[in-house]
Amino acid sequence: MYEKFAYIYDDLMRADIDYRAWYMYIEEIFNEFNYKPKNILEMACGTGNLTYYLANTGYDLTCFDISSDMLSIAYNKLNKFKNVKLLNQDMVDFHINENFDVIISACDSINYIENEKNLLNTFKNVKKHLKPGGMFIFDINSYYKLKYIIGNNTFVEDREDIFYIWQNYFDEKNNIAEFYLTFFVKEENEKYIRFDETHIERAYKTNEINDLLKEASFNKIFCYDGFSFEKPKDKSERITFIAIV
Repeated sequence: MYEKFAYIYDDLMRADIDYRAWYMYIEEIFNEFNYKPKNILEMACGTGNLTYYLANTGYDLTCFDISSDMLSIAYNKLNKFKNVKLLNQDMVDFHINENFDVIISACDSINYIENEKNLLNTFKNVKKHLKPGGMFIFDINSYYKLKYIIGNNTFVEDREDIFYIWQNYFDEKNNIAEFYLTFFVKEENEKYIRFDETHIERAYKTNEINDLLKEASFNKIFCYDGFSFEKPKDKSERITFIAIV
């Protein structure tokens, strides 16, 4: 997962994800809740795109990802910042000898946790790493999006130096979305190399996430449609959660 794909990830995501807007939404959350954090833990930081904006603001950041390939790119992007620490850890069982004002998991990373037991362990672990009154911010691809928009569909994209096919299958019994990606990437010699990756996301319903957060003993839980402060709709594609200790 995110091996060779890591090295073209930024090229593919640049047109689809506005990380500055994502950062601004996080700042809006802090303002909405009248919260002024100093240190932040970012789980599944990927290549450090959101991290860059948070670091540039001056927060003390600890970030981790399970993919060493993604982290190598993040390091090159973030090594100029003295307020960023990068680690190679897993969301399900991470351990850091520090507590944080805020923990963030962006870009549907939570969907990669495939079963409720592991997700509950993640939420309990997050709570353990938060200071009293601390805030956990994360988003998911909604059940609706994974089942009806992505699931059982094939997408093809042809860019100047990258061609890829994204074939998907949705397992309704287990609420699992399987993504089969085939890439053809042009090298300097004008030849193309091919590589394949498989990604799996679990489709969670809003009430399932809420119940697990309550079981993990979060005191207050809020959920919103996408990058707003409105309630999720039946056809919301991204849902943001804010859980407070």
